[in-house]
Amino acid sequence: MDHDVRRRALAARLDDLSVDAMLVTRLLHTRYLTGFTGSNGQVLVRPGDALFLTDGRYTEQSKREVPDMERITYLNPLREELPAMLDGIARLGFEADDLTVAGRDRLAAALGDGIELVPTTDVLEKQREVKDDEERAAIRQAQAITDAAFEQVLDGLAVGVTEQHVARQIENLMLDEGAEGLAFDSIVAFGENAAEPHHEPGHRALEEGDVVKLDIGARSDGYHADMTRTVSFGAPAPELKKIHDIVRESQQAGIDAVRGGVIGKDVDAISRDVIARAGYGDRFVHSLGHGVGLEIHEGPSFAKSADDPVPTGAVVTVEPGIYVPGLGGVRIEDMVEVTDDGCVVVGRSSRDLIEL
Repeated sequence: MDHDVRRRALAARLDDLSVDAMLVTRLLHTRYLTGFTGSNGQVLVRPGDALFLTDGRYTEQSKREVPDMERITYLNPLREELPAMLDGIARLGFEADDLTVAGRDRLAAALGDGIELVPTTDVLEKQREVKDDEERAAIRQAQAITDAAFEQVLDGLAVGVTEQHVARQIENLMLDEGAEGLAFDSIVAFGENAAEPHHEPGHRALEEGDVVKLDIGARSDGYHADMTRTVSFGAPAPELKKIHDIVRESQQAGIDAVRGGVIGKDVDAISRDVIARAGYGDRFVHSLGHGVGLEIHEGPSFAKSADDPVPTGAVVTVEPGIYVPGLGGVRIEDMVEVTDDGCVVVGRSSRDLIEL
């Protein structure tokens, strides 16, 4: 991945942020800017260059993962060594959402009166919303693993298996398919448990006629996948079949509304209206979707409060759901790649109701 392009894009924003340099301390953002995967690393971005900072545990790893940057290994606390790297810098930006108040105070004391610390928010978070080709390829690979695991786990569903057993199966299948890990803890919900949007798998055993809700995702090269399917083990209850049809229509309406520049809350409203007109508006209890990338939940979003335009190049979920306590529930979720004039669904698993 072209990390230098990302660093230069951040450097180009220093004037807009009214800072002379930016200290990136959030580990996820260090990875985004450098490719470094260790547990301690920072990036000092200056107008003409950038420095990678870490401690002695990662000298060799950083040589391998960050070969295109000047690297500095520090032995003392970073705040004690940082002043020597800030010649000519009067205003230093920092990630306010990552640094504690105590950490900020200690850093300010170490820098002294000559350097002002300037808090910044949502700088790299907004930059990360637009995915480059390599990021989208990593997400597609994570989704391909997820699709493969989904197909295989359906073959193992049988009367008496528990939600926890299926959750363990999903993890093993994803690892066998090449995932570096789960994108999140799998949601496996049988029967009435499917009425809980984020049900934690338990000892509930599968019975004939149950709906099975699977919210699953693999992680590949640091990037996440997120997909939900609701299938029926045997003939579903008539109302659940009806609900699945409504959710399927709602999701398609949302997908059809996605394009670069659309306002997030408008997509949410279009999808939500389908469910409301069917009489289940109060049973759609979460937002329509969220961005996916190095985090499983990131910007942009499709939600009632999402006032910002969705950029071309973002990857966002579309995941309406209806949940009826005592009966069960249905959610259908896919990631979409936002284009100038629409979107492309990531993944290949059928969105129709599968009856096993």
